[in-house]
Amino acid sequence: MTKNDLRKKTAIAVIKRLNEKGFKALFAGGCVRDMLLGSVPKDYDIATEARPQDIEKIFNRTIPVGAQFGVILVRENHFEFEVATFRSDGIYSDGRRPDSVTFCDAKGDALRRDFTINGMFYDPVKKKHFDYVGGEKDLHNNIVRAIGDPYERFNEDRLRMIRAVRFACSFNYTIERQTAEAIKALSHKILSVSAERIKEEVVKILIGPNSHTGIRMLDELNLLNKILPEVTNMKGVRQPVNFHPEGDVFTHTLLALSKLDAARKSLEPSLIEDSDPKRVAEGAFLKNDTKLKRAVAWSRDLAMALLLHDIGKPVTFEITDRIRFSNHDNVGARMAAKICERFKMSKAEKERIVWLVKRHLYLTNAQMMRVSKLKRLFAHEGYPELAELYRLDSLASTGNLEDYNFCQEMYDKLGEEEVKPEPLITGHDLIALGLTPGQIFAKILETIKDEQLENKITTKAEALERVREIAGLYSI
Repeated sequence: MTKNDLRKKTAIAVIKRLNEKGFKALFAGGCVRDMLLGSVPKDYDIATEARPQDIEKIFNRTIPVGAQFGVILVRENHFEFEVATFRSDGIYSDGRRPDSVTFCDAKGDALRRDFTINGMFYDPVKKKHFDYVGGEKDLHNNIVRAIGDPYERFNEDRLRMIRAVRFACSFNYTIERQTAEAIKALSHKILSVSAERIKEEVVKILIGPNSHTGIRMLDELNLLNKILPEVTNMKGVRQPVNFHPEGDVFTHTLLALSKLDAARKSLEPSLIEDSDPKRVAEGAFLKNDTKLKRAVAWSRDLAMALLLHDIGKPVTFEITDRIRFSNHDNVGARMAAKICERFKMSKAEKERIVWLVKRHLYLTNAQMMRVSKLKRLFAHEGYPELAELYRLDSLASTGNLEDYNFCQEMYDKLGEEEVKPEPLITGHDLIALGLTPGQIFAKILETIKDEQLENKITTKAEALERVREIAGLYSI
């Protein structure tokens, strides 16, 4: 039995337990949608007549994650399930959570949910569907539609405006006309949502299917210029045709995102759930490792860096002998840092995204680089993401992958001991030679490391002799 099969079996057991105690209980929301689409749900949410205090009595291991809203987390068989009492919501004065809730029946619960495709229920014991909002019809017609009045739904939780886009691009659906009109009309309210929540939805769009479509939809619905004006500013910024026949900077960025989407589709969809961004660092020297490729393809940092890699172009645009964007990589890196701070990203996320944006052109003319410079690059844990960023950037412009292929061939040939060799000498060795510690130590050690990477020196004796030459050169 697979993990997913065991999760579903356990969820059904939770429902049966509630039934045995006299309470109606149903699968609710996204899991019902996914089952109707023929895909395997990642989670099984349960809605029930049972009140929070009843749920806590029935199950031994519970956590009151939202008891005031009727939500209890039930732990069974090493899985966690949200078990929520059927409810209708009161006024949402903060644009996120209801001020009060009233417990009700399944139909009333369905009417307070966000979109019709997420508002259905299923009884896995009686094998019966309950659809009070027309969700199954909208699934069949590939439509994302707000339940009831879209203005009310989006005023209740304004993040739903971005979630509509995420669902639409995830399933390759269209947003129903009145729902789209409501988003446009209320788009100015999106910044009342916390930066962290906005970031998470944007990231989900970027690492999901059709991310390029998602960004375009955010733009068409007047949301992108509110949450990422730096990206909107790329629209209409011309580029040299010989380097960018695809069009302006915005068009190039969307095309690059579509190439990332294609790269993900080339990997087995069943492996998506197992992808772990940490593998980028851990697997840096596991050549042709499928897990490493998977981790890179679904890297949140890579996706965000790809979206932002050319945000420095609008502010560095100039026409001299031709259109140029001098220093746009460094300018873009500084802009990316501010965006990461605005989105409340972690220090690690910010550092990696900024590093990628700043070096997105780094592989250009790689065949002319010193070997030591390339080895230092390969030794960086972010190299696999940088290489993929460069590849996608190239595919979305000239299509020239010569430098990328050269680097990858060398990267695959070299072992970890060649790229990350143990230092031949340390500062203690310099002191033993009679040198006085100071800023020159770092320069000497860097020189020795470069020559070691170039295979010009291979032993400690050779390194010490080279230090004596350098000391004499600088009269230390």
